[in-house]
Amino acid sequence: MSLLEIMLIAVGLSMDAFAVSVTLGLSVQKPKPVEYLIPGIYFGFFQALMPFIGYFAGTYFAGKIQHLDFWIAFALLGFIGGKMIKDSFAKEEETAPSFSFVKMLVLAVATSIDALAVGITFAFFAINIFIAIAIIGFTTFCLSIVGVKIGNLFGARFKSKAECAGGIVLVLLGVKILIEGLLNN
Repeated sequence: MSLLEIMLIAVGLSMDAFAVSVTLGLSVQKPKPVEYLIPGIYFGFFQALMPFIGYFAGTYFAGKIQHLDFWIAFALLGFIGGKMIKDSFAKEEETAPSFSFVKMLVLAVATSIDALAVGITFAFFAINIFIAIAIIGFTTFCLSIVGVKIGNLFGARFKSKAECAGGIVLVLLGVKILIEGLLNN
């Protein structure tokens, strides 16, 4: 898996956190610097932690299912991406976002579950997991900060588009992995 592919995965995974950050940006009149950093720190940390956990879980199973690895990667990325695309069209109920510890923790875990599955797929490839999680965490950190700013400036109209775009990226990467796997076997 190339560095470019890891960067594309990082952007795709970051879209959930970005979308939630846009929503958080909507909730504050004039965000303080800490209100930009809090989502970035929470989302960036958990988006890096989950693939790390998934990688080691996947490493345990990789030898047992190596002949199916590209199918599993395709299924996981396709499912995650498809869910993101579907969710981007769903109506949301209005909530009053806050930056409390509990709320941010729940949001961070919820937006990073898909990163756990991506970490499992990383176990099937010759990949430096530490570089991958650093890229994913940093990308999510930056896009979360940008999301708060965009939410504060422009409102909710970009939220669903960002989530849909992230889903499309993940689905396309899954298709690419499947095609490469079929051609190489």
